Amino acid sequence: MDKVRIGIIGCGGIANAKHMPSLKKLPQVEMVAFCDIIEERAVKAAKEYGIEGATVHTDYKELLARKDIDVVHVLTPNKQHSFITVDALEAGKHVMCEKPMAINSAEARKMLDAAKRTGKKLTIGYQSRFRQDSMFLKKVCESGELGEIYYAKAQAVRRRAVPTWGVFLDAENQGGGPLIDIGTHALDLTLWEMDNYEPAMVVGTTYRKLADTENAANAWGPWDPKKFTVEDSAFGFIRMKNGATITLEASWALNTLLVNEAKTVLCGDKGGADMMGEGGGLRINGEKFSKTFVYEPELKAGGAAFFEGKAGGSPADIEARMWIEHVMDDSKPLITKPEQAFVVTQILEAIYTSAATGKPVYFD
Repeated sequence: MDKVRIGIIGCGGIANAKHMPSLKKLPQVEMVAFCDIIEERAVKAAKEYGIEGATVHTDYKELLARKDIDVVHVLTPNKQHSFITVDALEAGKHVMCEKPMAINSAEARKMLDAAKRTGKKLTIGYQSRFRQDSMFLKKVCESGELGEIYYAKAQAVRRRAVPTWGVFLDAENQGGGPLIDIGTHALDLTLWEMDNYEPAMVVGTTYRKLADTENAANAWGPWDPKKFTVEDSAFGFIRMKNGATITLEASWALNTLLVNEAKTVLCGDKGGADMMGEGGGLRINGEKFSKTFVYEPELKAGGAAFFEGKAGGSPADIEARMWIEHVMDDSKPLITKPEQAFVVTQILEAIYTSAATGKPVYFD
């Protein structure tokens, strides 16, 4: 395979801000078809990112009917992730689906089953794994420097940064608010660093304490309280089967100055790490010769060469390149496995369920 021919389903914000610009940089990629329920978006995307003759669709099934498309990127609202992904896999396409995997674990399970049934490749868009600090910390964890990681904190906390565009505030289309939107990044990052995907029990709470504020201060302008049908903050306590504990904090609007997005804190029996250093830098701590120490690794701008000996680009660029290389060559690693994203979805769903029922959720 010399060229990977890609169809884009969903030509909105995440497509334009992340996926299409990164794919455009890859010489082995051709974006040949674009679909959006708002035709003007698909037309614009085709002009900016498509090859000559790229087709435009408002029905994703028309795009999937093309036999010459190898890969589909599903970049729609969360509710549509599952059924479009399943249809794409059944149509013989490999699929990159933007996070979260699905709005609940039952829908995510359909995606996993379809990938196994068809033998097609599936990955979920968690680009925070490809940051320099994340990749460096992964090597630290794999080396055993932290020992057994038994406590972690996953943080995705904004003070006042509620997304007011699209369907972010719509519970029906998104399945939730900051927990499923940005909390999913922090949880995915934490589980990946720990390499622990066996939850035992979850307790969760969600709040709508600021959502009804009229003319609220906000990074993207005041939100409409009538359209704000999701939580404004959510918190989870997760006990893993090996006894480890993870706390998860997620908010779009919270009266706090302790803001960190898609960050993690790890505590092991040999050392610890956090992403709370100066300027958001990575810090490693431990004890040596009866003295405690802290060091902040120097992470150069422009990417880190931890995988395949290659540097270069933003986290989105690295994610896109590694995904396409995996599609073209099975020997290339698939960093974000769908089975891992499934566990993230299970835990997020459990937090929402616990918040709604006031009871813990236990896993078999």
